[in-house]
Amino acid sequence: MPASSTPPSHRRRFTAGVVLATALGLALSHAMLRSALQEVGDGTVQRLAAISLSALAELSVRSGGKGDPVRRAVSAWRQRTPSARAARVILFDGLSLEASTAPADSGDKAAPRRLSREEKPLYDVGQLLRAAVETNRQEGQKRKREIEPVPGAPPGGLAIAQPLELEGKVAGLVELETVPEPRPERASPLVPLGALAGTVLLFVALGAAASSFTRRPGGAGPGGERWLLAVLALAATVGALSFAGWYSFGELEKARKAELEQVSGYARAQAEVVRSILADQGLQGGEELKPGDWDVDAYRASLGVLDPQGAVLPQGSDARALRAERSAWRALMLLFAVALGLMLVVGFGGLSRLGAILVENRQAYVYIAPAILGTLVLVFFPFIYAITLSFTGSNLYNASQPITETFNGLRNYADILGDFRIASRAADGTLSFSYENFYWTLLFTVVWTVSNVIIGVTVGLTLALILNTKDLFLRPVYRVLLILPWAVPNYITALIWKGMFHQQFGVVNQVVQMLGGEPISWFASPGTSFLTALATNGWLSFPFMMVVSLGALQSIPGELYEAARVDGASRWQQFANITLPALKPALVPAVILSVVWTFNMFNIVYLVTGGEPAHSTEILITQAYKYAFQKYQYGYAAAYSTVIFGILLVYGTIQNRVSRATEAA
Repeated sequence: MPASSTPPSHRRRFTAGVVLATALGLALSHAMLRSALQEVGDGTVQRLAAISLSALAELSVRSGGKGDPVRRAVSAWRQRTPSARAARVILFDGLSLEASTAPADSGDKAAPRRLSREEKPLYDVGQLLRAAVETNRQEGQKRKREIEPVPGAPPGGLAIAQPLELEGKVAGLVELETVPEPRPERASPLVPLGALAGTVLLFVALGAAASSFTRRPGGAGPGGERWLLAVLALAATVGALSFAGWYSFGELEKARKAELEQVSGYARAQAEVVRSILADQGLQGGEELKPGDWDVDAYRASLGVLDPQGAVLPQGSDARALRAERSAWRALMLLFAVALGLMLVVGFGGLSRLGAILVENRQAYVYIAPAILGTLVLVFFPFIYAITLSFTGSNLYNASQPITETFNGLRNYADILGDFRIASRAADGTLSFSYENFYWTLLFTVVWTVSNVIIGVTVGLTLALILNTKDLFLRPVYRVLLILPWAVPNYITALIWKGMFHQQFGVVNQVVQMLGGEPISWFASPGTSFLTALATNGWLSFPFMMVVSLGALQSIPGELYEAARVDGASRWQQFANITLPALKPALVPAVILSVVWTFNMFNIVYLVTGGEPAHSTEILITQAYKYAFQKYQYGYAAAYSTVIFGILLVYGTIQNRVSRATEAA
């Protein structure tokens, strides 16, 4: 390429890099802003509904919860609360609809009346709320939701219910239906578009000036121009993204302040409505109201941003907003890094070189594209997600929260690897084992793996040597019969063997009784339970080793054995000096694969022993499964699985390096 054309190519590439990076950064920051504003708007609607519901429940309690007083109070509250579409008070005693302002509850369906069969979902929600309150009280923590959605919400509105507590007991529920609330205006795309246009024009002007400067006598030349353009492109991109971050956080801060003011004003307005109604009915307690405590989440726990009278607390008290802001900053920094990396790759010609390679080898990439896509979706994404999940405290109750809010660092790994209490002595001096301890499970898994691999290799190799005998009678029949255990699905085999070891009906105990013995409870002790799983997996594992060994044996030249016999070598010497070395390239990779398979042989342990007795025969993979799907400790289970992966990775790497069996000769 001529020297005179080099500078324009630099400018084109860096201009393209600035355009792509800035457009990507501004588009993603704008999308994040819109999503955050939508979240703030939805949160405002939910908070206002929760305040209305809490005010209605407070009014119902102070009105006695039943009879004409509560009906008058609910009706008056509905008339003074425009955002409420309908309100109901339901008592569990007698399944009574005690008060209602819903249009459907009029005429012969007007309160008070007994709930109809069609209204059973309301009763079910009430029982769910009562159970949640009782559970939370017993455990001393807010673990179960005490505000639940109710079927039949109006389009664009909410239908929610919370317990009605009278004299310290859950006597019923209070339900509220809200009308659709207007959402805040979405962020305008004109600002990021203007920022993009301004950034590109500024860089084009600066790039032209830099090119003119470097072309002067004594200038930096084409090489210097490239680095000068890189600095200018970097500065332009950083400036555009910084503006996007400043604008986004400013808009979000304004939205949050508006939300706090709206929530505070609404809570105090609701308190005045409740006080007015109580005063009109001659009831006491209006001066005791604490509207700030009505701003609650789904667990009826205060959000902590209002004081008891409903005024906004000093800035920094909103823990949710602080967590969201930290998360937004992390996302913005990641966005900065990606955008700047893209700009540099494009500017220095990486994208053009990648495009040339893709065009040159397009046919090959088209062929492997489905495999690459499938691998990314089915292997790499779950793998990366599981490792990310292992650094969180994710469980059944916080699974819907973002990972940033459940992040707990290395705590799961410390809990798994830092607990060395495998055994302890009881008061009577007996030794008891902690079967759920990681190191006990690891020890059992190692014993399980080694035992099964030894059985598989020994039996498989022995059968392969027999089948390799020349002129063996019915050799094809034997091959078919011996391959059958491998052909049958292993979960079917596992269930069959589990039935064979049944204490009362199993064929194994029937044979024991025929020989004069007593039936054995195979799953009552760790030793016998281990033997059942070992026998089952041994039956499944030898055909693989037999097939691998037989294939390798048939590839050994017969002349080697003839020469050895001429030299007077015994059968054992022939086996040790010819057969085993020739088997090594095929057998060692098969052993490595068998170790990995057996180490993670979930079906056999889970279906045959189930970990009985008392989790003593669990292996690592079944233990991880039970942490995830029986104890619902998703983050802990992910860390457990990551440790398993690390163990197998280290083993496979060391074994392969030591044996060098997979290296080309």
